[in-house]
Amino acid sequence: MDAHGTWLVTGGAGFIGSNLVETLLREGQKVVVLDSLVTGYQRNLDAALCRAGPGAAERFTFIHGDITSLETCQRACVGVDWVLHQAALGSVPRSIAHPLDSHRANVDGFMNMLLAARDAKVKRFVYASSSSVYGDEPTLPKVESRVGRVLSPYAATKHINEVYARVFQLSYGLETIGLRYFNVFGPRQDPNGAYAAVIPKWMASLQQGEPCRVNGDGSTSRDFCFVANAVQANLKAALTQVPGATDAVYNVAVGGKTSLLELYTMIRERLAGSRPELAKLEPVFQPFRPGDIKDSQADISRAKEKLGYAPTHTVSQGMDETVAYAVENPS
Repeated sequence: MDAHGTWLVTGGAGFIGSNLVETLLREGQKVVVLDSLVTGYQRNLDAALCRAGPGAAERFTFIHGDITSLETCQRACVGVDWVLHQAALGSVPRSIAHPLDSHRANVDGFMNMLLAARDAKVKRFVYASSSSVYGDEPTLPKVESRVGRVLSPYAATKHINEVYARVFQLSYGLETIGLRYFNVFGPRQDPNGAYAAVIPKWMASLQQGEPCRVNGDGSTSRDFCFVANAVQANLKAALTQVPGATDAVYNVAVGGKTSLLELYTMIRERLAGSRPELAKLEPVFQPFRPGDIKDSQADISRAKEKLGYAPTHTVSQGMDETVAYAVENPS
């Protein structure tokens, strides 16, 4: 990285956030993390610091706080050059069960961070959006300019984020870039809880010899994206100087499509390498989940053109690293 300065990573104790923290510290950057530790974990930060190498701790500051507090957001933004806003309450099912919680964290908290970043005069505000904003738009691959009706409170909060980010750039000159993540996976993703993502949840179930539950008939497909690709997109979004790159959103994916049954087979085969008995374990099918979309695949040409984004990991390559991590660090 050519640029050096201070980076604020909200949600830095989470899955994607801690991978960002690790990369930034390894690159010699100063990093501030703001996290409530409601869905993030201290162990993720400990792992990031350990893997970042000697001297990382001296360039690291942790603020235990919540983005629903404007004062806390303002304190976190003091002296910051770039904001990578990852903090949110994720999960479509969680948002359907608890819409007000999702709104407070994802909309009220987002507004607080925009205000704090504006007042601190940060260079750029990069934030996590979601492929869920495409809603019922049926066209594949998904193109940033074409969205449908959102299908869950979570998707609605991410759509609102995109609207507010644009308003802040237009009204106040705060440079903003949104990243529509497509099913990011990788090391340190939480396998526990009712709203855990499918990949860590299935890996944990298989490691325990338990059947995995598939929503629908298994033909549902996603553009699964290894976390290293998402980290790259964040850093390139923060630093790109391509004209017209800000005041925009970008798909972050690999541009492929993997069905749930293909994904299951991919995970099972890798785990069966050391535990052959798992090769015969079949999934259990259950009803399609309300609020979910049937198929998702990204067009990443805009991110390639404006950000210089170039995925380093295919789904298969990312799964190799993810399963290896899960075997070494069982849940």
